[in-house]
Amino acid sequence: MTATATRPAPTARKPRGKPRSRRNREVLMLMLPALVPVVLFSVIPLVYGIGLAFTDARAGRNDVPDFVGLANLGEMLADDVFWSSFKIGIIWAVSVTTLQFLLSLGLALLLNQNLRFRGLARVLAVVPWAMPPVVIGLMWRLVYHPDAGILNSMLGTNIDWLADFSLALPAVIVMGVWAGMPQTTVVLLAGLQSVPKELYEAVEVDGAGRWRKFWNITLPQLRPVVVAITSLDFVWNINQFSLVYVLTQGGPGGQTRLPMLFAYEQAFRYGFFGYAAMLGLGIVIVVLAVLGLYLWRQMREAS
Repeated sequence: MTATATRPAPTARKPRGKPRSRRNREVLMLMLPALVPVVLFSVIPLVYGIGLAFTDARAGRNDVPDFVGLANLGEMLADDVFWSSFKIGIIWAVSVTTLQFLLSLGLALLLNQNLRFRGLARVLAVVPWAMPPVVIGLMWRLVYHPDAGILNSMLGTNIDWLADFSLALPAVIVMGVWAGMPQTTVVLLAGLQSVPKELYEAVEVDGAGRWRKFWNITLPQLRPVVVAITSLDFVWNINQFSLVYVLTQGGPGGQTRLPMLFAYEQAFRYGFFGYAAMLGLGIVIVVLAVLGLYLWRQMREAS
């Protein structure tokens, strides 16, 4: 008998997906509503500002600004007022960021406990987040008022906090810490709630106390969150304008003049738009350099 040849069963063909170019177009169309505002209100103004920094643009001129190259940069590097404002800005940003983190971490640890009114406490903790910067600035002006201020009433003094050369900057820092604590607290609280409870239970078996659990488990688990929020806080604080402008307008005698206030004065008080754009560009470059160094050190320590 001759063996009959059997035909192999046809293999099932995998359904072909959409072509890559078509998928890319669909993804782009979905992203377009979010990309358009970013391009219109972030990318284009940034590019325009960078170009303006290399011109002699001034208020009241109808002609096209002339290209001056690095002349504005040389003027900025030789400007003592700029370096004074930059020093004040670094003191402000480092102080506010550090105090925000420490106080927010303590508040987040407290709100993470099984408190009786924990829900109400969490709502009250984020109240400053819902207030506009102008309202915060006006409120703290009333707090620091030499005659009707609540601070002097509590201390029984008659100090003009915002007019004193040695007290104005610390007073502004206190306001900045109070205004920025809610977002830092919320982020740290979310990080605390993501720490696995099994880790705490494991060290409790070994008899670990609260400090040991905090140092060996909580902080290492929070490291990525801490790096992210402190970096963002530093960037937000070094670029702060509205809070300090409403509270002191940079006074007294420039003691609270942050870099953004100095750039604002050059542009809208004196009309030097080209120089003000270079100030903004220089601040951005310095902030990115400091932030990059900080992140590099944090990642190196974590590895």
